[in-house]
Amino acid sequence: MKIPKRLQPLVDDGMVDEVLFQLMSGKEAQVYVVRCGSSVRCAKVYKEAQKRSFKQAVQYQEGRKVRNSRQARAMGKKTRYGQKEQEDAWLSAEVDALYRLAGAGVRVPEPLGFVDGVLLMEMIADEDGKAAPRLDDVTLTPEQAREYYAKVLSDVVRMLCAGLIHGDLSEFNVLVDPSGPVIIDLPQAVNASGNNSAEQMLERDVDNMRRYFGRFAPELMATDYGKEIWALYETGDLHPDSKLTGRFEHDTTSANVDELMAVIDAAKEEELERLDRMRDAEEDDD
Repeated sequence: MKIPKRLQPLVDDGMVDEVLFQLMSGKEAQVYVVRCGSSVRCAKVYKEAQKRSFKQAVQYQEGRKVRNSRQARAMGKKTRYGQKEQEDAWLSAEVDALYRLAGAGVRVPEPLGFVDGVLLMEMIADEDGKAAPRLDDVTLTPEQAREYYAKVLSDVVRMLCAGLIHGDLSEFNVLVDPSGPVIIDLPQAVNASGNNSAEQMLERDVDNMRRYFGRFAPELMATDYGKEIWALYETGDLHPDSKLTGRFEHDTTSANVDELMAVIDAAKEEELERLDRMRDAEEDDD
C-alpha cells in the first residue's frame, strides 16, 4: 500500500521496510501492520490533538509527572508552549506505560520504539499469525470466561502495584492470543497515587470486565474485586501475588447524595462512550 505520510520517516530511517495494511482507525490513532526485516509488527500513529475525540483528557492527565516546574506551570496556564508540552506528555504516556507494565509482568504489547508520534510495537497475533481478535469479537465458554477474568484481574493488580490504572479498560481494548488476554490502548493510563479519580477508574475498569465475562459465567456478577483491590492498595497490602476473594464489606453509613449523583452521572457518560466505541468498532469492521 501507499506509505502514509507519518510513517515515511520510519521507512527512510530503516526502522520499517514495508507498510502492509491498515489494521484499524480509532478516536486517538490509526494502527498499521508493517514489516521490519523478517518480523511483522504494528505501528500506531497518534492523531493530532485537534483531530482526537477522546474525552476527559484533563481528568486522565491529573497526577502525571512532568520534567520540571517550568513545564508544569506552562501546562497549567495553557500557554502555546504548555499546550505543546501537554501534547508531548500525552503522546509519550502510552510508551512510558508499556515499558513500565511490561517490566512488571503485565501482558501488554512489547514497545519497540517511538518516533515523531508513531509507536512501533509487537503485533499480538492469533494461531495463524494474523492480528489477534478483540475480546468483544470472541465467544467464550464459562471455563474460558473464568480463566480470562482471573488473568485480567491479575494484570490489573500488577498494573496497580506498578502505580498505574488503565482508566478505559473494556472488552474493546483487550486482545486474545493463544495464551489469553493482552491489554492494549494505554495513552490515558492513570497515575494511581496522584489522581483524585483513581479509585473510581479502577473500579470502573474491573466492573467493565466483570460485566463482560459475566455474560458467559453469570456467577462472576456476584463478585466485587474492584473495591477489594483498591482497599488492599490503600492499606499497602496489595502485592502482585495477592490472593483475592471477590468479596468486600460495604460501608453501611448514610450515602453522600452529591457523591452518589456524581457516580451516576459518570456511569451514564461511560455508557455513552461505550456505545460510541461499539459504533466505531462496527464501522471499522465494515
